[in-house]
Amino acid sequence: MKEIKAKDLREKSVPELEEMVRQERAGLFRARRDLVFRQSTDTASMKTRRHNIARILTVIHEKKQGATHG
Repeated sequence: MKEIKAKDLREKSVPELEEMVRQERAGLFRARRDLVFRQSTDTASMKTRRHNIARILTVIHEKKQGATHG
């Protein structure tokens, strides 16, 4: 799992970003499930997914507020 750059996120539309949030949350759910059932020991991917979700939600909020940064 790689980190998503905020710069790349700002180029996308709000519906695209909302779909990305849904995908990341589904991936986080699967990672948690796999950890519980001992199918995976990769806890770092969960942290990365949480950070990605936060980045995406921040960009969505910026776009909805009309704020321009950078």
